[in-house]
Amino acid sequence: MSIEKYKKVFTESLSIEGSKFNDKIKYNDIPEWDSIGHMTLISALEENFSISIDTDDIVDFSSFEVGKKILTKYGIKF
Repeated sequence: MSIEKYKKVFTESLSIEGSKFNDKIKYNDIPEWDSIGHMTLISALEENFSISIDTDDIVDFSSFEVGKKILTKYGIKF
């Protein structure tokens, strides 16, 4: 369930069309995931998963896959 929720938050917060999204997506791969999009994504993740992400983890959040690893530190299971 959490992986689907994660994908939904990811695509909705960055306004990514389904055809542009894949599990290998990385920061700055697409125009939607720039610095402003990154903070929008982080904010949406914090709100939807009821967590507060540390600054170091925000900086390290460089891809969809890395994001999953970071979120597991906050008790999110995939």
